[in-house]
Amino acid sequence: MAQIEVEVLDQPFDPAAALSRLSGNDADCGAVASFLGQVRGEGELIALELEHYPGVTDKALKRIAHTATERWNLSRVIILHRVGRMETGEPIVFVGAAAPHRRAALDATGFMIDVLKTEAPFWKKTHTVSGSHWVEVRESDNAASARWLSDKGVTE
Repeated sequence: MAQIEVEVLDQPFDPAAALSRLSGNDADCGAVASFLGQVRGEGELIALELEHYPGVTDKALKRIAHTATERWNLSRVIILHRVGRMETGEPIVFVGAAAPHRRAALDATGFMIDVLKTEAPFWKKTHTVSGSHWVEVRESDNAASARWLSDKGVTE
């Protein structure tokens, strides 16, 4: 059975430590894949703020992780997601998978990051020099998620 670590954090996390927890612990794993999302310093952006629905968000992330472990032969999954205010350059999300083979680790990581963007309840607010505003889900995020969910949905 795969080991799953899911956390919603209101403090910064160490991506290198998360990657270290994924790798080297299972002699049957030949592949570790990860994705790190961080606050872009584009335009007038000063900071990003994320809110979530405690309990519901955690459950959604765990459901996504479990679906990935069922769909691909994974030995370990980590999803870390920040909430609260983050400055440019700070990590927002870490998603990683360890598996016997690279394709499973790569596909599972792609699946988890694409699906969590639309299936986990997070609300994003940008703070710029001109003011603040809530951000709508982008159509490109919906399309990326739909690509993975068209034949197999995220299971309960």
